[in-house]
Amino acid sequence: MNAELAILERDITPEGTDYEIVRRVVEKISLDYRDQPSLEELAADVGETPTSLQKLFTRWAGLSPKAFLQAVTLDHARRLLDEGMPLLEASLELGMSGPGRLHDLFVTHEAISPGEYKARGEGLVIRYGYHVSPFGIALVMVTDRGLAGLAFADAGGEKAAFEDMSRRWPGATYVEDLAATMPYAGRVFEPARWRAEEPLRIVLIGTDFQVRVWEALMKIPMGRARAYSDIAAEIGKPKASRAVGAAVGANPLSFVVPCHRAVGKSGALTGYHWGLTRKRAILGWEACQLQAG
Repeated sequence: MNAELAILERDITPEGTDYEIVRRVVEKISLDYRDQPSLEELAADVGETPTSLQKLFTRWAGLSPKAFLQAVTLDHARRLLDEGMPLLEASLELGMSGPGRLHDLFVTHEAISPGEYKARGEGLVIRYGYHVSPFGIALVMVTDRGLAGLAFADAGGEKAAFEDMSRRWPGATYVEDLAATMPYAGRVFEPARWRAEEPLRIVLIGTDFQVRVWEALMKIPMGRARAYSDIAAEIGKPKASRAVGAAVGANPLSFVVPCHRAVGKSGALTGYHWGLTRKRAILGWEACQLQAG
């Protein structure tokens, strides 16, 4: 069900003026979503203050004007991408400055400095915990900046997964802390909590080249795949397909940074650090989420 139908099927039938205000705001957002109107613009259009409109609309519609605008935008984004429109063109069509904006509805990220990376994690405290996920046991690792690591393991393979991840940052201090990692596990594996107004915060810990590859991976829409050679061209290194493949394999944030959407030139699934069976499972799960949406 698209965003417009979802909100209009709610029981939003206030009397008189309130109803008319809500109706006009829904109509303006639905028609003018490409302009990404601000709360202030919407309020001025209906003769309300931003604060009063925020309260009124949220009370009757069940979500804020901004959240409704984002929902409408995403509905149209899915339609354009399903029709085969390239990500950059879709982003511009939706009134966004580029493909990064489209992804930022769900995830916001930062990369540590080259100096911090060269220190191999020295001085960094990484809290970790094991959680049940749709794809096996998930090892979740966080810093005070956000989610820094996500790996998978089968039952009995937890220790091997931890050793694999901790070798990446041997200078870091590791503390098992389920209370710190549980909120991230919930956000990652529950699509109902992929809220545009509350983006998941992640930290990319790698070389400059690796970070550029991982950022390119995050621009691949759910339900789509991209060849290593295409990723290499996108980051300005068209002859570096093998290096791109290595960076994809070194991705420390499985699923969130979607390395499972990278494929060989022929479209073959090729390798996956956490196993091809798991890669197929993730792609199948994503396809089901798209159908459900």
